[in-house]
This record gives sequence, structure tokens and C-alpha cells, in this order.
Amino acid sequence: MESIHRTVLLKETIEGLNLPKEKAIVLDGTFGGGGHSLEICQKYPNVKIIAIDQDKSAFKKAESKFKNLNCKIFFHNINFKNLSEILEKEEVKEVDGIIFDLGLSSDQLENSGRGFSFKKNEPLLMTMKENPSSEDLTAIDVVNDWEEENLANIIYGYGEEKYSRRIAKGIIEARKQKEIKTSFDLVEIIRKAVPASYRNGRLHFATKTFQAIRIAVNDELGALKQGLEQGFKFLKKKGRMSVISFHSLEDRIVKNFYKEKVKEQKAKLINKKPILASREEIIENPRSRSAKLRILEKI
Repeated sequence: MESIHRTVLLKETIEGLNLPKEKAIVLDGTFGGGGHSLEICQKYPNVKIIAIDQDKSAFKKAESKFKNLNCKIFFHNINFKNLSEILEKEEVKEVDGIIFDLGLSSDQLENSGRGFSFKKNEPLLMTMKENPSSEDLTAIDVVNDWEEENLANIIYGYGEEKYSRRIAKGIIEARKQKEIKTSFDLVEIIRKAVPASYRNGRLHFATKTFQAIRIAVNDELGALKQGLEQGFKFLKKKGRMSVISFHSLEDRIVKNFYKEKVKEQKAKLINKKPILASREEIIENPRSRSAKLRILEKI
């Protein structure tokens, strides 16, 4: 099944990079559906793009879009926390621009078969890796092996879920009966754990728990801190970094990182307040509602 992934804040992100007209080098740290890279290829002749994604299938699905374009794009299947390793491999000493789009792509959410969505009954993996090995942490490990307190802490800390303790208790009780294996297994546990009024709220009652477990499985916040730090080292002077975040924990990390670089007199903020999606974009793509774009320039 094909899903149409709409790249959020596309124009604002790329214009904000202020790339040189010729021979720019750009690191797309979260390739996803390839929206940002494609737009850059079409807009800037002879650009070189280093595209990174932890999900190998992302490249396979998007590769054909770049065949007849006048740009060089190099794909690497790796987490962006290891971006320095890739740039060194490509013999790139500095880049003109960096993009991190921290949202889960529509394709990963709807078609990965890895249990990211509470709307589909799939194996409860939630890992960004297309083919996880037995050593890789999955959501099955988290819900079946982690202690109640740890579960409650991540569901509250990463999901900001007010019923985290009730949900953690529900997970512990359910796994005594049988192993929790699928996304629907987990949805049913959450449904039973939260009050009826919460089950009928505007936001789906499983949203925050699924988000929290996905963040824990992929160490998303730790990877973000590493990716920002490594990326900044490779930015050339007057080079810019555009980061789109989708929830408060990510945005806080980005905001604090930027503030620190400004305080160290190594960078300046291009936008003091985050850039938000327009009303028109939100109508066309409701997922853009929570997006925040922050841009930093190295000095």
C-alpha cells in the first residue's frame, strides 16, 4: 500500500538554509520520504547531498525520484548520531547545510509493518531498522521485560502521559497472562487501563504511550543530542542547520543546544521563535500542526 508522505515546512526549511547557488554540500540527516533532498536537487544545480536514514527501505522507495536530476546524492543506511563517520567516509570536511526532520514519515507509520501505528495490528517492534537482529531492542522487549517503574517513567517522561502508572500496571498484569506481541495487544491494555472519558478524547488514548515506547526503543533523544553536536562540528562558517521537531522534548533539546552555541559565541539564531506551519498547510496536512522549525547559523 502506497502512502503519500507530505514533507512538513518544506519551503521554510530549505529557504532557511540559505545555500550557495553552486556546488553546495548538504547533509540530510533524516532522509525519510526524500522530500527535502528532492526539493534541494531541483533548486540547486550540482549540489551534493549526503542522505542518511536508519531505515534502509526509505532509500529503495525514493531512489527513482533522483534518476534524472542534476545533483549527486549518496545514500547511507545509518543513524544520524553516527553522521561524522559517514562524512569522513565521503571525505567531506564541511557542509553548507544540515537538515534534521525528526518526525516519523507517513510511510513508516502506515506501511512499515513494525507496529508504529496503533491503528494497525502488527508485530510490536517499533524499531527504525528495517530488519532488526536479535540483539536490537524492540517494543516487545520493553513491554515484556522492563520493570513497572521503568515503564511508568518512560511513558510519563517521553510521552507526557498522565495515566502512565495505570498503563504500566496494566502492562505488568497483562504479560502475566501471555506475552504482549502486537500493536493491538498493547492498544487493548491501554484501553482497559485508562478512564472511559479519556478513551473518547480528541487525541487517541494510545498516542502518547506508543510515542514514548518508540522514543525509548530508538534512543531518539540521545541520538538527537549526538547528531546536533556532530553536525555542528561539520558546518562551515555561515553554514546553517534546520531542525524540525514534533514534540516538546525534542524541541527543548534543540532550543537548549542552539542557546548554548549562541552563548559560546559560535552561532546565531536565524529565528528567535520557532517557525510554525501556516493555516493552509495544517488544513492540507494535519500532522504539521505540532511541527516547530528552528534554524541556526555558525559564525
